[in-house]
This record gives sequence, C-alpha cells and structure tokens, in this order.
Amino acid sequence: MSDLGSEELEEEGENDLGEYDGERNEAGERHGHGKARLPNGDTYEGSYQHGKRHGQGIYKFKSGARYIGEYVKNKKHGHGTFIYPDGSRYEGEWADDRRHGYGVYCYVNNDTYTGEWFAHQRHGQGTYFYAETGSKYVGTWVNGQQEGMAELIHLNHRYQGKFLNKNPVGPGKYVFDIGCEQHGEYRLTDVERGEEEEEEEVTLMTVVPKWKATSITELALWTPTLPEEQPPADGTIQEEAPGPEGGGEPAEDDQALADLSEGEADLTRPGEDDEDATREEGREDGQEELRYGAIDQEPTSQNKVTRFHEAFKITSFQNVASPRFSFD
Repeated sequence: MSDLGSEELEEEGENDLGEYDGERNEAGERHGHGKARLPNGDTYEGSYQHGKRHGQGIYKFKSGARYIGEYVKNKKHGHGTFIYPDGSRYEGEWADDRRHGYGVYCYVNNDTYTGEWFAHQRHGQGTYFYAETGSKYVGTWVNGQQEGMAELIHLNHRYQGKFLNKNPVGPGKYVFDIGCEQHGEYRLTDVERGEEEEEEEVTLMTVVPKWKATSITELALWTPTLPEEQPPADGTIQEEAPGPEGGGEPAEDDQALADLSEGEADLTRPGEDDEDATREEGREDGQEELRYGAIDQEPTSQNKVTRFHEAFKITSFQNVASPRFSFD
C-alpha cells in the first residue's frame, strides 16, 4: 500500500448528467452557477464552465464525505477541504484530483500532519504530531515515508539524525533537557522470529535499529547535516558495551550507560496509516507509528553525567504494539 496514495471517492463524470437546475450558455451547456443531483446520489452546487465543474463548488457524496473548494475541468484543483466519512479531514492544495502542495491532514485519532504533499503523498518537509504522546517528527518525507534528516521531539529529550524507511540510521545524537547530549549511531540488524504456519516452521527476519553510544558532551547547536564520523571532544566519556560476564564490581550507573548500546526503547502507538478511499474516499493510509522511545523519567543527582546515568537508559528499538494502520 502506498502512503496516502489511494484515489479519492469517484465523482460522477461529465457525461453522468442527472438532474440540473442552473445557468446554461447558448450551446445549452451547464455554464455559470447551478445545482446538480447526480445518478449515483451525489450532489454538486457551484460553478460550471462549458458543462464541467469549474471554479468554486461543494460536492457531497452519498457516503457523507464532502469536498468544498476549487475545481478545474471537473477535477479538484487549487485550494480545498475534503472531509472524510470517519471525520478525518484534509485542508490545503490540490492538483489534478490529488493532494499536492502544502496542506494539513487531521486524522481520526487526532494526530496531524502539516507540510508538503506530492501526488497524494506526504513528500518534502513536514511535521507529524502524535496526539497521544505529545511527540512530533519534524523533517523530511519521501513518498509518504519518514526519510532524510529530521528531529524526533519527545517531552524531555529529542533525537537528531537521519531516517530511512521510517527508521533512524547512521550517526545521530540524543539531546536531553538536563543539559547534555549523547552521541552515537544506529545500526540496522536482523532479528529472527519463528512462526508456525500450516504445520511448517517459518522464520521471519525483522530489521531492528540498534543504538550504539560513543560519547556524552555538553549541548551544541545542531544542523541538519551530520559528518560521517564524529570523534569525541576532549574530556568526553567513551562508551564500551559490557561483557557477558562483568569483571570486578562496576558501579550501577556505569553499567546503565553502557547498556545504551543495546538500542532504544520503542514507543509504538496505534494510528499510523489512514485508510484512503479505495473503499470510499474517506480514509487515509498514513497515520504514523511512533517507534522511537520517549524517556520521561526525571533526573535527581547534581552531576550532569551522573544524572544522565540515573535518568535515561535506552534499551531495544523494536515494535511493541501493532498499529491500527500501517505503511507498506
């Protein structure tokens, strides 16, 4: 399924005339303002030009969906608002019957996307707000997917780095409100899980991003371009993953920081994909799945690094719940 890529509810064509009450030109074509009740039960009221919907108008579907906006030669084109049967809505620019340009989509679960669209899909710069958690993704989208440089903002920390196919990849950093940053990188790894199907054992491979921490520093200004490698600054703390059999008696705080290499806790929330209108214009495939864990524990110690140890421990980066909708 392509993200938000399904066709809108099909409107009646120019040859499906139905009943009409309004202005006509000398050739007898619908021309000017008029009202039409179409054979499929839909209604349209607005401007016509040479027999086609053209200009401002209101098209109401018998399903309860409706479009209020501009038309060009029977197609939604210009600025308009589409309200879907489930209550979700899109307000913004259209081109050739598709969301195209800048627009705002409000989903049925109160999530919102504000930004650029291309050929019916989120594409370009945009912000997706997760209503349930208050987190938001601010950055680049490609064909409906989170992809490119972005910032994932949570209540008390944020992640800055690159995304690919909705997953963080490569170098990045976590910025914490207590006044420090943790640098590192995400590496994609395959995780196996068995599933029995028709008395045969099927092994499925799932790609899971794993976070590898390298250093902790003071706060620094972030730009959307990250170098390939970031050597630690003087005085930074180097991270090493703990061995399977811990030698000696390491402090619990040091162990917690080393565990950061194991990955990031996954805060997945339902409501990613919106069903679009293969089954009636009304639903979108695109409600996003928040997959990068929010850390909401408050630090208590005076020392920043010690407070960081006590307050934040990023574990595995995996799906923990199935979303109501999902991307292809």
